[in-house]
Amino acid sequence: MKSLHKARRIALVPALIALMYGTAALADASGVKVGVITDMSGSYADLSGRGSVLAAQMAVEEFGGKVLGKPVTVLSGDHQNKADIASSLARRWFDTDGVDMVIDFPNSSTALAVQEIAKQKQKINIVSTGGAMALTNQNCSPTGFHWGWDTYSVSAPLVKRLIADGKSSWYYITVDYAFGQSLESDFRKEVDASGGKNIGSTKHPLNASDFSSPIVAASASKAKVVVLANAGNDMINGVKAAGEFGLIKGGQTVIAPSTFITDLKSLGPSVAQGLTYVDPFKLDLDARSKAFVERFFAKQKAYPTHGQIGVYSGVLHYLKAIEAAKTVDGPAVAEKMRALVVNDDFVHGGKVRADGRMVHDMYLAQAKSPAESKGPWDLVKYLGTIPGDAAFRPLSASECALVKK
Repeated sequence: MKSLHKARRIALVPALIALMYGTAALADASGVKVGVITDMSGSYADLSGRGSVLAAQMAVEEFGGKVLGKPVTVLSGDHQNKADIASSLARRWFDTDGVDMVIDFPNSSTALAVQEIAKQKQKINIVSTGGAMALTNQNCSPTGFHWGWDTYSVSAPLVKRLIADGKSSWYYITVDYAFGQSLESDFRKEVDASGGKNIGSTKHPLNASDFSSPIVAASASKAKVVVLANAGNDMINGVKAAGEFGLIKGGQTVIAPSTFITDLKSLGPSVAQGLTYVDPFKLDLDARSKAFVERFFAKQKAYPTHGQIGVYSGVLHYLKAIEAAKTVDGPAVAEKMRALVVNDDFVHGGKVRADGRMVHDMYLAQAKSPAESKGPWDLVKYLGTIPGDAAFRPLSASECALVKK
């Protein structure tokens, strides 16, 4: 009798294995699903939002619409700039809807929350628009990637340039959540290291309606440089308030390190002129970049921000990695993403490090004056190139557990 039961159990093993692999095959039959988690209606909607969804679709179209013989579908969801909503959406997509990868995150709190969930589920997540350094440092993930920029890459080059020009004292107007805190922290560290002086800061909530108090405090500080450590509508309103209260006319330099092309369009050349920042994307880098801008504009009626073309680049690189790995398995795809060089309409020769940071050239940029601007979107000029290895924090300074030292 025991022998008979044992034989039956042994006979069941192949059937169970077949059932297991059959289920996996059925799960894959619907194809590969890419989820864009973004801001559809809030402070960051113009610089991400529907433009990020379009960029993801353009990447899928460029790749041919299929990978490993299966169709690629793009889903989108609005995180409303709330980490709990982003987390709930990611869990549902991963657990119920069969989403294989999520991307964008124009809010660092949402990015950090979802990266932890993706890590647990062994799914790929790519942060294109969020900037917090923690994503590739203390909160790094084997399946997590930071694509276009971070708070270090837009702070260190500016500090070095301005302190060399005699701008030695610094004041901060900072949005009070993970991104703003990370940006101010990176500026402060670089100012200290470069021999400058950090005078003070004022915090404000996301989507602040009144910048008069922070601007007055910055003016009273007499700091030579005032940093707007915020983004989107907060940055736009901060720049406008700085102009209204005469900070620039009074001799202070106002910088907005997290500047997107859509911000310059909202401000207009008369207000934005002279604004200096570091940009991950050079609109006229080459013929491929120019062609992407033209295709995107034809559909969106706006130029792509660096966050949006970063979504395009991240999705395209992810699909190439699936093709190379011959599977959608997260860890296997992540390994190929680190191995492959990033070459597309956004980046040439990009390299993905162990910590998940994609390293590429950055560009020192400045908003054009009304006299320099020759059209509605002719808003920026490029002052120089910052090599990737100089733009991003070196691995030797990383807090990521994935980095071998």
